[in-house]
Amino acid sequence: MLVTPAGGRWRDFPAEARRKAGHQLNRVQHGHDPEDWKPMPTVGLSVREIRIHEDGEYRVLYVAKFAEAVYVLHAFSKKTRKTPKSDIDLASGRFRAVIEERRRQQK
Repeated sequence: MLVTPAGGRWRDFPAEARRKAGHQLNRVQHGHDPEDWKPMPTVGLSVREIRIHEDGEYRVLYVAKFAEAVYVLHAFSKKTRKTPKSDIDLASGRFRAVIEERRRQQK
């Protein structure tokens, strides 16, 4: 199962970047690594960034360490080399919310 946040911005990606992001997330759902990724420990443990190079730079931050779902935390276009703090903060908050929700469900 793929879980995405409300208002995820990957729908705003150009068609080919959106297709590539979907393909990479499909790989993750089937237990494979994306073709181009890096760890994002500044967001949370086991959070990864899928890198899409298509008419610009696009990123999808996700966590796939839970058996029930791949959680897409944030998707955005990247304008500079460094990931903006606002994007890291947004994804970090969503990661914490996923962890908290899972804790509540286990009680």
